[in-house]
Amino acid sequence: MTNPPIPAQPPVLSAERLATALSYAQYRQRIDELMAQGQTTGETQSPELTDYARLNIQRMQRLDKKAELLPELQQALEALTREYAWVIITEGWCGDAAQIVPVLEKMAQASKGRIRTYYLLRDENLDLMDRYLTNGGRAIPKLLVLHADTRTEVANWGPRPAEAQDLFLETKAAGATHEEFAEKLHGWYAQDKTRAIQQELLALVRGL
Repeated sequence: MTNPPIPAQPPVLSAERLATALSYAQYRQRIDELMAQGQTTGETQSPELTDYARLNIQRMQRLDKKAELLPELQQALEALTREYAWVIITEGWCGDAAQIVPVLEKMAQASKGRIRTYYLLRDENLDLMDRYLTNGGRAIPKLLVLHADTRTEVANWGPRPAEAQDLFLETKAAGATHEEFAEKLHGWYAQDKTRAIQQELLALVRGL
């Protein structure tokens, strides 16, 4: 007796929708243009979010200039044999995104064309975001790794490295304010120097 065929996996999103995504340069430009108006991305606007976005611009600029990929990650990226679309759900006010997105972009640049990045703003794509919740929340950034030709999912990652997620859960359970949590989290990112992000993504890339 033969088993029934396994249904083909549907595309995560249409080619038309993927075409509306921003490049990294366009994403950064969108954030900068809104900042010039005293705003940030997303539906919710407040002075606090604008301040977060301003700090995030500085974080991304620093990582764009100074972050370096681990040699083993560089080698794994260069060894890829298929092409992938990396869809990144993000927002300009998100501190985790500012620490992670530049690393994702450097990985794409190191892949010799095997990885192309596509940036989607969370609040403009809630139907997609709601398929990738973390503990019931719309936590970002979220990386969706898709086959470039079929747009079917290979893997997903995010919103932050496991160690940072543990820190988030511990701090939240202790009743810390958002400001206290942000200080601890970005202190952790500064000390880690993108190593945890890169190690987790190395495992992902090796599994492709």
